[in-house]
Amino acid sequence: MIQWLRSLIFIGQMYLMMALMAVFFTPWALVDRRGAFAGVRTYTKWVRWTAAWMVGLKTEIRGTPPTGEVLIAAKHQSFLDIIMIVSVVPRPKFIMKQQLKWAPILGWYALRIGCVPVDRGKRAEAIRQMVEGVKKGTQLPGQLIIYPQGTRVAPGAAKPYKVGSAILYQETGQTCIPAATNVGVFWPRHGIYRKPGLAVVEFLPPIEPGMEQRDFMVRLETEVEAASNRLMKEAGFHAKD
Repeated sequence: MIQWLRSLIFIGQMYLMMALMAVFFTPWALVDRRGAFAGVRTYTKWVRWTAAWMVGLKTEIRGTPPTGEVLIAAKHQSFLDIIMIVSVVPRPKFIMKQQLKWAPILGWYALRIGCVPVDRGKRAEAIRQMVEGVKKGTQLPGQLIIYPQGTRVAPGAAKPYKVGSAILYQETGQTCIPAATNVGVFWPRHGIYRKPGLAVVEFLPPIEPGMEQRDFMVRLETEVEAASNRLMKEAGFHAKD
């Protein structure tokens, strides 16, 4: 019960600070995109810091966060893995669902830092939008983050990897950095309770440009799932048979 109340207070202050920091950084962000990046980075570091002492949820980045023009293909389990990645890469931009661009605060800042909204309900059109959006954003250098499974996936759940990440990998000609995580063990997709422990995002060895689409998909899924399962096991999670 005490941990649940601590979690509730943590979540409340997290969203309050989102609003306050948005107001504080908006004047700078309006005239210079660096203000938007500074705002989101400050906020994500705040969330990581408060999670550690308010609910006992520490966070750790393993591997080397990329700084150049790369495609990051990451396992997505909850809002926390987004927070952790954004806190350590210099110019993050996401492939995000279309509806999010209308979200208060989040939507405007996402567009300001160069995120690409797509309609996930129409597969072919979504892929075309992704490629077109990425090409239009080439003047905004940064790390393009995509979730190959297309949505948050709870620990132990299985969901196929979609072809969009392979198409972006081929169309952009960029190196792909896979990323694994165990954050869903502590910070669920839904609900208030936050479990104490050590949440990890791990950047894996790069996949250089030039692989065939099928080979790329097999390698990406194999490496990300294996590393995520290892991290979840380390966190005490054991999938049911």
